[in-house]
Amino acid sequence: MKSHSSRLDRFVSAQTDIKRRDVRLALAKKRIIVDGEVATDISQRIGQFSCVSLDGVVLNISHPLYLMMNKPKGVVSATKDEKNKTVLDVLADQIDSEPQSIFQLNKAGKKYLSSEELEGLHIVGRLDFNSSGLLLLTNDGRWSRRVSLPERCIEKRYRVVVDKPLTQAYIDAFLQGMYFEYENITTRPVKLNILSDHVAEVDLVEGRYHQIKRMFGRFQNTVLELHRQSVGNLALESTLLPGQSRFLTLNEVQSL
Repeated sequence: MKSHSSRLDRFVSAQTDIKRRDVRLALAKKRIIVDGEVATDISQRIGQFSCVSLDGVVLNISHPLYLMMNKPKGVVSATKDEKNKTVLDVLADQIDSEPQSIFQLNKAGKKYLSSEELEGLHIVGRLDFNSSGLLLLTNDGRWSRRVSLPERCIEKRYRVVVDKPLTQAYIDAFLQGMYFEYENITTRPVKLNILSDHVAEVDLVEGRYHQIKRMFGRFQNTVLELHRQSVGNLALESTLLPGQSRFLTLNEVQSL
């Protein structure tokens, strides 16, 4: 994810015909407003979602976007792929078929997701090709980095269907953590709740490569289905069908 921060003088010069050396004069005349305040420093940092105006004309219109998707199986957790359908392709399909189902509320009122905004999204925490469930997308790199920080220990819950019956031995082994030789690490404790002989809920706070499948693999037990139910306090809605998405509320964004 690229940084969207730049100096005020460089930003104004790039967006207008004013040369960088002349931006200081525009500041002295109080012609530039940044996030509702008169700008005074040419070296002020302008972020991706800063609102900058010159003589009352807004120079940038960029809003933070936060979505949840019920990712279906058989879709790549990527923004581009030459062979397989991606989550952005799925999102575009929903917009085409239900143009009023995905929208955000902002100061300008209701605003539907544009193709430019769609292309600016990235994925927060991937799901495997044949896994399904809660997937987060955003154009806010700072937010996605905060959500993904290992030290924050944000718990993710998965519903897992396996080939062979489950026993207490699984619960004990998952809770102790498992050593992965390839990465030379021991996984953090993982909570496993057996719902039936072949179905369990798994709660983990890290996301090593194919971690859940590899942990069950220690018992030579194949994972048949893997569905992410929640990330932190944010749970996937039962009304959100596979392939559907919606914007997160402000409270949901802040909860993560």
